[in-house]
Amino acid sequence: MSINSALLAGVSGLVANSSALAAISDNIANVNTTAYKENQVDFSTMVTSQAVKGQYSAGGVQGTNQQLVSTQGLIQSASSTTDLAISGNGFFVTSTSPTAQASEFTRAGDFTPDANGYLVNSAGLYLQGWPVQADGTIDTNPSDLSKIGPINVENLGSAVETTGNVGVSANLDQTTPVGAAAATYSASSTTNSMAAYAATGTGTAPDAPPIEFSVVDSEGGTHTFSLALEKTSTPNTWNAEIYAVPASDVTTGGPDGQITAGQVVFNNDGSINLASTTLFGAAGAPPTITLGASGGTSPAWASGLGIAGQTVNFDLSKLTQLAGTSTVNSVSSDGASAGNIVGVQVADDGTVSALFSNNQVRTIAQVAIATFPNPDGLNAVSGNAYTATMNAGDMTLKVAGTGGAGTVDPSSLEASTVDLSTEFTGLITTQKAYSASSKIITTADDMLDELINIIR
Repeated sequence: MSINSALLAGVSGLVANSSALAAISDNIANVNTTAYKENQVDFSTMVTSQAVKGQYSAGGVQGTNQQLVSTQGLIQSASSTTDLAISGNGFFVTSTSPTAQASEFTRAGDFTPDANGYLVNSAGLYLQGWPVQADGTIDTNPSDLSKIGPINVENLGSAVETTGNVGVSANLDQTTPVGAAAATYSASSTTNSMAAYAATGTGTAPDAPPIEFSVVDSEGGTHTFSLALEKTSTPNTWNAEIYAVPASDVTTGGPDGQITAGQVVFNNDGSINLASTTLFGAAGAPPTITLGASGGTSPAWASGLGIAGQTVNFDLSKLTQLAGTSTVNSVSSDGASAGNIVGVQVADDGTVSALFSNNQVRTIAQVAIATFPNPDGLNAVSGNAYTATMNAGDMTLKVAGTGGAGTVDPSSLEASTVDLSTEFTGLITTQKAYSASSKIITTADDMLDELINIIR
């Protein structure tokens, strides 16, 4: 009977609009939830077969809920460097515990270190990424979830960078007279070398203040080395030695603390002639010294220090011989002694780096971005996260900013996509539609009463 179908159509209207009200309620409640995606209920007609010609049978309406996961929320600045937002497609890969396999995906990037140093968001989800390998590379496998793991930003120990480069900017006075000691100078002598003079106070003194520089070893210890020079009777030529101060820091086969010795030669315009300089070995040899590990073949670090060997490269291009006071303008050396972690920074490609108190930066991991062909098909779970479904398509892990994946914005959070003005308008229209559906039922009920009373 058509009246019965009208009753059922009214009931379907009540059910559909109840669902719409529930979706609107969820949206309003989550207006300030980080990266929350708006829910909406789409209405579609239900059509029944018309069994009797000339009579219409109402089918009613059905509501289908849809969460607009692919909608981009507004990117807003945040105070923490570990607050992350994705600008574009993709999701952060997360797990429910540091030991659990990655299984949930979210765009809520309000990550902070927990008590153990793992990055976890307000819903208790642990951020996953590709860890740095022992050789410093990152294996960004696009489909293997076993390659990623929780990102820890605190339990990293200390950072040390050994000295590998030294630069010298100085001038040697071209008018310096040749001293009497130059005639008896011997680089290999324990009594007539500049290294011996530095260690014992006897021997050949340099003709200019020694150029001192620092060298940081593999354990973060700092050692002082000196470059000493003495003018010879050969024009534009100076005897030169590099030695450790104190001499006990190294073991050598020559004078106390001497690492290398030779001559530094200058051109007629006062610039250094590296092709003729023999300080680092044969003429033209690369300006490099190598110290073996403690206890190794000399020259080497002293055996009591227990440290690894290292190579130091020198830039002497700014060492000149001009008529003017011998002076050291500047000495630069890289390397850093032991430092503790003081901060974390994240690049737009998802690279996570630790900042140490000695100004060192160490790469920890790279945030993995998961993409799906149909993100709106993901299954929503508590904690503003999603799980994979067949409708969403195959998941692919990508480096941020590549292959269609969005970039990572550090110190930022994605806002909720809920528009309150739209939701309040929806409340009004939904309430009116619900009232109208209830009116269908009461009207149909009145008509049935009339039918029942027709026999009176």
